[in-house]
Amino acid sequence: MIPERHLNIAVLVMFFAVPAWALIMDEPFTITLATRAAILALAATGLNIALGLGGLVSLGHAIFFGIGGYAMGVLAFHAQTYTPMQLGGFEIAGTKSMPVIWLVALVASGLAAVLVGLLSLRTSGVYFIMITLAFGQMFYYFAISWRAYGGEDGLSIYVRNDFPGLNTLDPIQFFGLCATLLCLALLVFWRLARSPFGLALGAARQVPQRVETVGLDPVRLKLVAFVLSGMMTGLAGALFADLNRFVSPTMFSWQFSGELIVLVILGGVGRLMGPLIGAGLFVTLEHVLGDITDFWHVILGAILLMIVLFARGGVVGLFCGKARPDA
Repeated sequence: MIPERHLNIAVLVMFFAVPAWALIMDEPFTITLATRAAILALAATGLNIALGLGGLVSLGHAIFFGIGGYAMGVLAFHAQTYTPMQLGGFEIAGTKSMPVIWLVALVASGLAAVLVGLLSLRTSGVYFIMITLAFGQMFYYFAISWRAYGGEDGLSIYVRNDFPGLNTLDPIQFFGLCATLLCLALLVFWRLARSPFGLALGAARQVPQRVETVGLDPVRLKLVAFVLSGMMTGLAGALFADLNRFVSPTMFSWQFSGELIVLVILGGVGRLMGPLIGAGLFVTLEHVLGDITDFWHVILGAILLMIVLFARGGVVGLFCGKARPDA
């Protein structure tokens, strides 16, 4: 078995080597694919906090992804049309500043995660899955009926938003921005998993009764993890909308929530590089197999089935075995 630490380093080196090679070979589309993988990995890292550390199987994480996307879309729309947004008796000007948009996406998705988490965490198991799914469908149909911002047709943004000192329309610079945020998210996950909070959260996932006996509230621990997870996924949604310069209700779809779960399972639930490996495999299969057949999801399903049956720890578990505290 390969030490997980070595595999993590190899994955990061490959992650940065691919766009570097594409830059040298003048292949901007490959850089865009790497950027898409980075953003999906960021969203999956957020889910990995809830699923991998907290044991919360959420089919509603597209809520936060969509909120992040619409935070970008709405603010950029009002900035490009030079019309303020009417909110009650207040007028809020739009903006094309990425840091401001990210802050709004984090706050909005965090508030939504508090609301969804407070109600959903009253249940567990399959009931938790169904409630998060129901919330996701509520947001999805709300977005469809939100005709002020495109409704079912979505909303196009003509120019990518700005970040100080960078040309965000340059594929390699935008990749560097997304990759930096992903690395920060991975660092947060790594520190969180080894913190006293992370250890208590793991205990709440396994034996919640014992956590209560030492004076900790397992529901509160899971709620904090769920909110952190939602905020990270919301940030990924804002980046994804900026990548495509388009937002639509499909960002709220339960199918996307399922894709995030697939990414985590492919790479390895609760493993540091699991989301990045899963996202890289997903984007690669989507691109390579998509050119061969329109039914590439069938092949992806077969691969996922093999991993579930024969590699319970995903790709990381296949090469590194069971997780270790010092990994």
